[in-house]
Amino acid sequence: MATAAKKKRKKDTVGLFRAYLGDSKTSDISLSFFAYVMILLVVGLVMMASASYAWAYSEHGDGLFYAKNQAKHAIVGFVGMIFFMKMDYHNFKKIRLPILHNFNIAGLFYLLVALLLAVVLVIGNDEGGTMGAKRWITLGPVNLQPSELAKLALIIFFAYSMERDGKKMNSFMTGIVKYAFLLGVYVVLIALEKHISGIMLISTIAVAMILCGGVNRKHFIALGIAAIGAAIAYVSWQASIPGSYVQVRLKSWHNPFSDMLNDTWQTANSLIAIGSGGLFGLGLGNSRQKYLYLPETKNDFVFPIVCEELGFVGALAIIIVFLLLIIEGFSIAVRCKDRFGMLIAVGITTQIGIQTVLNLAVVSNLMPNTGISLPFFSYGGTALIMQLVEMGIMLNISQQRYYPDEEAQKTKTRKRKRQDEGYAEPQNA
Repeated sequence: MATAAKKKRKKDTVGLFRAYLGDSKTSDISLSFFAYVMILLVVGLVMMASASYAWAYSEHGDGLFYAKNQAKHAIVGFVGMIFFMKMDYHNFKKIRLPILHNFNIAGLFYLLVALLLAVVLVIGNDEGGTMGAKRWITLGPVNLQPSELAKLALIIFFAYSMERDGKKMNSFMTGIVKYAFLLGVYVVLIALEKHISGIMLISTIAVAMILCGGVNRKHFIALGIAAIGAAIAYVSWQASIPGSYVQVRLKSWHNPFSDMLNDTWQTANSLIAIGSGGLFGLGLGNSRQKYLYLPETKNDFVFPIVCEELGFVGALAIIIVFLLLIIEGFSIAVRCKDRFGMLIAVGITTQIGIQTVLNLAVVSNLMPNTGISLPFFSYGGTALIMQLVEMGIMLNISQQRYYPDEEAQKTKTRKRKRQDEGYAEPQNA
């Protein structure tokens, strides 16, 4: 009896392990995507350590304070990346909990994050020091930012729901109203945190997924025009209020050197850092602006220090790696074998892409300062861990992708073989 029970436990363990792996093939991951991620992670850690040194020493008496914390987060995130790289992404929709049979991981994750976004409004803190905004939940040594979890939760749940809806996505009530409501739950909660950049990012991700999910184009365009009109009206209204947050940011954007000792201090010093780098930079660690001139060098404004120390050539090289990562991400989406994986890949790639573009636009003053971090470079434990987890999911999707050209070639080969066999039979007859 004991032997039989032991065999049964062993069989169940193997079954769970196979379910965890699913159709994954470790030898077939996108090595180029993995290489881009590792380049950005390593370079990001080095540059964040350099950019944050002066502020870390001033605030904590240890120049490597932020670098050490980020390295710890990177290790946790890398472990998470490997875990999700090997886990079949279909488990997000297949696995259901023993008690909550009506919820799979995708649905439960969406609801759990919505709950955390509500909880942070009650017990949250302004760990980031952002004008009293409540965005972090502190649990002992751990600072959790629910809005970072919201990006992945929305992506996975949207992908699952859109795959189920199928052709219903073409209807206005399903393709537009349903997903506008699901997005609105997160948007309202994040808005209460005073996290405008978070709203911009999560809304852009949702729009990209809705567009790729099969929505009626006419409905989508009409809603888009209405949304853009409403956004312009809101910004115009806020800009007309003397001394409002929006008005100050717009003035700083139009003339970044108009009030360098107050409102435009950050933008002006960001531009000085970028311009000081020249073609090849001042050298790693030799930035001048990081010595308490440019605020937030560890976070949103790490890239100006990259430009100052590595110059135009170094900065361009990093931008090219980001571009290659995004191209490969969409390539994985296009070659994915199912709609669920395709939509997840589109959502994650859109997130990394739009976040990178917006950060570079902000630090170079192409758009007003909105406080958007640079993936893999900016300081932030929750953000870095979630980004690496997303990269793991992308790698798992790449393991299960198919190649249309190869499949077509196999079909042609089989058809030719059948034709040859059919042609040979009459001759024998």
